[in-house]
Amino acid sequence: MSLRETCLCVGLAVGLMNAAAFGTEMKPAAIDAAKPSGKTLPHDKPTPLGVRLQLLLDRAHFSPGEIDGKFGENARKALRAYAESRQLPSSDALTDDIWTKLREYDRPATTTYVITDKDVAGPFLRRLPSKLDDMKGISKMSFTSPREQLAERFRMSEGLLAALNPGERFDRAGETIAVVDTGGDMKGGSPKADRIEVDKRRQTVKLFDKSNALIGFYPATVGSEDKPSPTGTLKVTEINLNPIYRYNPKYHFKGVRSRTPFTIKPGPNNPVGIVWINLSGEGYGIHGTPAPDKVSKTESHGCVRLTNWDAQRVADSVTKGTPVAFVDADDEARAARATK
Repeated sequence: MSLRETCLCVGLAVGLMNAAAFGTEMKPAAIDAAKPSGKTLPHDKPTPLGVRLQLLLDRAHFSPGEIDGKFGENARKALRAYAESRQLPSSDALTDDIWTKLREYDRPATTTYVITDKDVAGPFLRRLPSKLDDMKGISKMSFTSPREQLAERFRMSEGLLAALNPGERFDRAGETIAVVDTGGDMKGGSPKADRIEVDKRRQTVKLFDKSNALIGFYPATVGSEDKPSPTGTLKVTEINLNPIYRYNPKYHFKGVRSRTPFTIKPGPNNPVGIVWINLSGEGYGIHGTPAPDKVSKTESHGCVRLTNWDAQRVADSVTKGTPVAFVDADDEARAARATK
C-alpha cells in the first residue's frame, strides 16, 4: 500500500557520529556495573550509566529515542514518563525508587551479533540526498552503510556502535560485534493501546490502555510553527509498512523545486521511514524518519515523527479506529486556570 498523496511531513537532516566524536570506548562490563551515584548524569556526554538507563527505559517501552549513552532531553522525558507511570515523583533525578523499578527489566546490557552476508550485501546508497527532488529517481531508499543498518537494528547511535567495537569496520561477514540487547523488551510483546495522546508542546507520544494506564512513551517531533499539527482527536485509519512517499506540490515545501507530483521509493531512508500510520485528518500521520538522532530536535510539516523502531512499536500497538488526541500542555494549563 502506498502513502497518501497529501502527506505534509518530512525530516531530512541525517547526522553521523563517529567513534572519535563519541569520545570514549564503551566496555560491556562497565555498562553492566553502572549504577546511580547520586550525581547528575551529563546531558551531552555518553556514560556507561547513561547507556544502561536508556536501555532499561527502552525495554519498558519508555523510549529514549536513539540509544547514545547521553542523558539528553529525550532520555529525561522518558524517565519522567516512567516515574509517572509507576506513581513516583516525576523529575530528572534518577532516584533509588525509580532505579529499583527499572531493574525489573535488567539483564546484561550487551550481547554479541555475527555480521551476516545479508548485512553487508546492500544495496547501499552512496549518499543520502538532502533534497526531496534528488530522491525521486532512486530505486530504493536504502541505508548508506552496514554500520547505519546495524545501528538502527539495535536502536542505537552509530557512535555508540563504534565505541562498543573500536576498530571494527562492520562490512565484513562473519565478524562478531557487541551490540546493546534490546530484544525481548516487554513480556507478552507490544502492549495494546486503547488511545494515543500526542503532546504538541512537550513533543511526546503516549499510549494508554483501557484502564487509562500509561503503557508506552515515545519522544517525537510534532509539527512546527509554520505547519502546526492538528488540534482535537483523530483516528487511525490504516497502517502502511515500507510506504511510498508521494509529494504534492500544492504544499510548497521549502527547498523543493518540482511543480509536479512525484514519488520516492520505500526504504529506511524514505522521508517517512519504514512506517506510516495514517490518521483521519487529511495529510496527517505518525511515521518514522531517516534521522533518528533528530527526533524532538527538528521540525516537521504537521505530522508526528518518531524513530523507525518506535514508529513500528506504535504500529504494533494500535488498530484501525484507535483515537489519537492532540493536546497542548499550555492550552490545558490556561483552561485549568480559567475554571478556578
